[in-house]
Formats: sequence, C-alpha cells, structure tokens
Amino acid sequence: MFDDLPPKLDRLHTLRVWHTMWLQRIDAKIATLARRQTEEERGRHNQPAPPEWIIDSASVSGTHPCRSVQATATWPGKRDRLVDRDEARRLLAAGLKACGHCRPDNLLGITELSSSPALTAAAAR
Repeated sequence: MFDDLPPKLDRLHTLRVWHTMWLQRIDAKIATLARRQTEEERGRHNQPAPPEWIIDSASVSGTHPCRSVQATATWPGKRDRLVDRDEARRLLAAGLKACGHCRPDNLLGITELSSSPALTAAAAR
C-alpha cells in the first residue's frame, strides 16, 4: 500500500493538529453558509405580497386629479405610491378618480363612484 505520511510520531501529530484546524475552519464555513441559505429561503417565503395598486400623483400639479391604477398595468413612477387592495378600496370609496383603462373600481367591486368628487393631492397622501 502507498504510504506517503512521515515516519516520525511528532510530525504525524503536527499534521493531525493542522488538519483538525482546517476541518474546524471548513465546518465553521459550512455552518455559516447553511445558516445564511436558510435565512434567505425563510426571507423569500415570508415576504409580504407586493402592492397591487398604484396611486398616480404625477398629474396632481395640473388640473387632473390623482387616479388609482392596477399595479400590473404600469410601472410606478417617482411620485407614485404603491398601496394594497384595502387602501385602494378606501381611497376609491373616498372619491379618488379611477383609471379609465383598467377600471380598478370595477375590479375592486366599488360601483357607486360616478357622483363622488375627486380627492385632492393632500387627501391622497
């Protein structure tokens, strides 16, 4: 059998200590990476649902009021605010103008919005 280990006992002990130190370092790195991977997976599973709706406030400074848009219909801009379904329903019920293309009032089951005045920019924030 092929034996490339040193013939002296003290050198074998030195090699054993050296390899033990390396095994401890490797085990510590494995534990760190396993813990990090578990935390990342847990974080992916526990993320809150992305907001479904955008409150578009880009045209507030002009004559057009804010409007509610389905988040999947467009990308949010710098002045837009992402809101969840309940907040979008609350704002629409309070008079926020609905987007004419995706009709969030219909999607959210709010039908009596035709007579409501539009919210001001301060009320939408």
